[in-house]
Amino acid sequence: MRKFAQFLFRMFGWKIDQTAPTGVKKAVIVVAPHTSNWDFIIGRLAFASYGIKVRLLIKKDLFFPPLGWILKGIGGIPVDRKKNNNITQFAVDLFEENEKMLMVFTPEGTRSYNPNWKKGFYYIALKAKVPIYMAYIDYEKKTGGFHGLFEPTGDIKKDIHFIKSELVQYKGKTPENGIREEEIDR
Repeated sequence: MRKFAQFLFRMFGWKIDQTAPTGVKKAVIVVAPHTSNWDFIIGRLAFASYGIKVRLLIKKDLFFPPLGWILKGIGGIPVDRKKNNNITQFAVDLFEENEKMLMVFTPEGTRSYNPNWKKGFYYIALKAKVPIYMAYIDYEKKTGGFHGLFEPTGDIKKDIHFIKSELVQYKGKTPENGIREEEIDR
């Protein structure tokens, strides 16, 4: 699958940053900006081209045959968002139960503009005591990859501001829905 994913990227003119995660067995991966449904497809191909297995929390409603089989095959973990579950603790437990775990989140939570990121990814990283990989998709330059590794400090406002300031340079498919400079300037 790795070679096939790399072939598809070359065929469509995309480049994947060669800075792959190494030496880290467990981490939360934050991908931004998230402005299109294509982000999922490009992201999955990127992770396949790196040869790394990632996990994704996906609403349970989508896990019906045959789609459910496909979602599980690509690392999907069903979660029931209708129940009053503690999804943060559920994810932390997954980190504790697995020797290796890279869990992907799109903190905007929507493809529309949202300056108020969902903070679950941060609380999961903090409680599981794992670092956060900052990853990106840049449609303008047709590139994607890992921007860097970040250790959460416990100061959520400051840390999310830092992550946004690192990822603001990348442009989504719909750039006006991505991270905006004015979010960084405040």
